[in-house]
Amino acid sequence: MASNEWKVTSRASSVITATWVFQGLWMDCAGNALGAFHCRPHLTIFKTEGYIQACRGLMIAAICLGFFGSICALVGMKCTKIGGSEQTKSRIACLAGLIFILCGLCAMTSCSLYANRITVEFFDPLYVAQKYELGAALFIGWAGSSLCIIGGSIFCFSLVKDNKNRRVGYAYNTAASAISTRTKAYNDSTDFKAPNASPKHFDKNAYV
Repeated sequence: MASNEWKVTSRASSVITATWVFQGLWMDCAGNALGAFHCRPHLTIFKTEGYIQACRGLMIAAICLGFFGSICALVGMKCTKIGGSEQTKSRIACLAGLIFILCGLCAMTSCSLYANRITVEFFDPLYVAQKYELGAALFIGWAGSSLCIIGGSIFCFSLVKDNKNRRVGYAYNTAASAISTRTKAYNDSTDFKAPNASPKHFDKNAYV
């Protein structure tokens, strides 16, 4: 978000090839082949174009969501000692995954909106002003938002995995209860109802 290379001047349409311009969400910068740069911030939001303000809001929302998502992910990890039981930590991890997905969507929407404006102006034959190309910040934003969405999806799978483990445990408890039922039925047989009665079918070496 802080990068100034959201769009750069197109070398194909630039009259002076030794000078180029970088523009970002917060300031415009100009540089030349000698390495000198000069940046001018956007002093007021009332003169800033609407799509730039929309991209600002989406990127700020993405950063805030990423911050809260990181906290939830830290609490929901099984390697941490905070968060409560494993079931509660699994739900917190799933919530973190949803936050990360929303964070990635906000960032991707912002980069795509900005890139769409650049593309429309570049291929518009009636647009006579300086044309720009896609800057490095857009590609970094697309890559980062994709990683956020993928990581959030992985966190959401933790709740599904936890549900599968609980079903397996339920089957194991059922088997254990069946074994205990058979053991109880065996203990309640007629041979063991009278503990004081003398055995009928065993001699003195039966328990050796």
